Amino acid sequence: MLLFCKTTSMVLMQPSRREFIRTTFCAACGALLFPWDHAWAKEAFSPSDPHVREAYFYKRLADSAVRCGTCPHECVVVPGRRGRCRTRVNIKGKFYTISYANPCVVHVDPVEKKPLQHFYPGTKAFSLAVAGCNFRCLNCQNWEISQTGPDKTRNYNLSPDEIVSMASGYGCKSIAYTYSEATTFYEYMVDISAKAGKVGIKNIWVSNAYISRAALNRLCDVIDAASVNLKSFSDKIYRDLNGGRLEPVLEAFKALHRRGIWMEIINLVIPTYTDDMEMIKRMCGWILENLGPVYPLHFSRFFPQYKLVQLPPTPVEVLEEAKETALKEGLHYVYIGNVPGSGDKTVCPGCKRTVVKRRGYTLVSNHVKDGKCKFCGTRISGRWG
Repeated sequence: MLLFCKTTSMVLMQPSRREFIRTTFCAACGALLFPWDHAWAKEAFSPSDPHVREAYFYKRLADSAVRCGTCPHECVVVPGRRGRCRTRVNIKGKFYTISYANPCVVHVDPVEKKPLQHFYPGTKAFSLAVAGCNFRCLNCQNWEISQTGPDKTRNYNLSPDEIVSMASGYGCKSIAYTYSEATTFYEYMVDISAKAGKVGIKNIWVSNAYISRAALNRLCDVIDAASVNLKSFSDKIYRDLNGGRLEPVLEAFKALHRRGIWMEIINLVIPTYTDDMEMIKRMCGWILENLGPVYPLHFSRFFPQYKLVQLPPTPVEVLEEAKETALKEGLHYVYIGNVPGSGDKTVCPGCKRTVVKRRGYTLVSNHVKDGKCKFCGTRISGRWG
C-alpha cells in the first residue's frame, strides 16, 4: 500500500554550478575530501523551528564549535555550519538536528521488502525516511533523498505520536526507518520507537551501521530488529565506494549481537568492487566467528545507479557462487536479492525442507511453528510470533 510516493512527494532544489562540480568531484574521490561539507553557506535555522531539536550526542568545544557524537565521522562543526550528513547544524554553540518530524517518504510495505525474511513474515511495516546520509555511496539507489538535506525536500509534518497512530491504523506490526540513512534522523527515530514500543509495535532500523557506540547503545533500548548493510569486507573499498571505514561497522554488528537485536545482513555485490569471492569468503568467516551462523545473509544484485552507471548489473551466476560460498562456510540462511524467484524460500538447516515460501514479497506458506521447523523440530532462527 502506498501512502505517499517518493517520486511525487519530493522536490529538490537545483544546486549551483559550483556546488554541483564540488559534489561530483568529492563523491568520485571518496572520504578524503569530505571536509567540504563544513564549508556550506551559513545556515539560518532557529531552535524554535518545528523540525529543529537539540541533538542527543555531541560535545561542546572551544570557540562555540561542537563535535558530533552520533556517528564515527565525529564531525567538528563551527556555528552556522552543518555536518557531513547535512542534517545537523551548530546554532550558536549548540548542536541541533533539522530532521525531526519532517519525513519526505512514508509507505506501508511488506516487511520482506526491508529485506527481513525472518522477522514476522507476512506482516506490514510502516516505512518512513527523512533526507540525509552520512555516507556518499557511489552506487546509491535513493540518492535523490540521501545526498541532500531535509531542507531541500518536500516533507510531511508528522510527529512521533502521529506516526505511531498511522502505523496502528494501517495494521502494521512494525515501523521501519529506511530508504535514506536512519541514523541521520536519529532523534526522531528514537522518539518514535519509544512510543511505538509502548503500544506493542516493533521497530526496525535499516542502516549502514555507521553509528557511534553511545548512540547505538541507546538505540538498542528501543528497537527490535536491524536490516544492516555490510558494504564490503575491505576498508579501502569502504573509503573509495562509501566514504566510511569498515571497523566501526563490524563493531556495530557485534554490539547488536550482544544486545539480542535480531538482524539480517545485506551485502550488495557490485562488479569490480565487491564481487571478489576470496573477500566474500573472509566476510562469511568473520560473521560465523563473531556472530554465529544464525543471522540471514542477503547477497543483493547491483543495478547501475547514480555514479556507477558504467558498470553492468551483477551476473546472477556470481550471486549464486557467493551464496554457495556462504553456505560452505557454515552460515545457515543465505538469500539472493533483486533476482525474482531466487530468494523466495527459507530452508530448514536440519531437514533441508522449505519452511517458508514466498512469491516476491508475498508470503505463500509458513511451516515455522513456535520458532521450529514443523517437519523435523529444528529451531529456525528469527522472530516468528
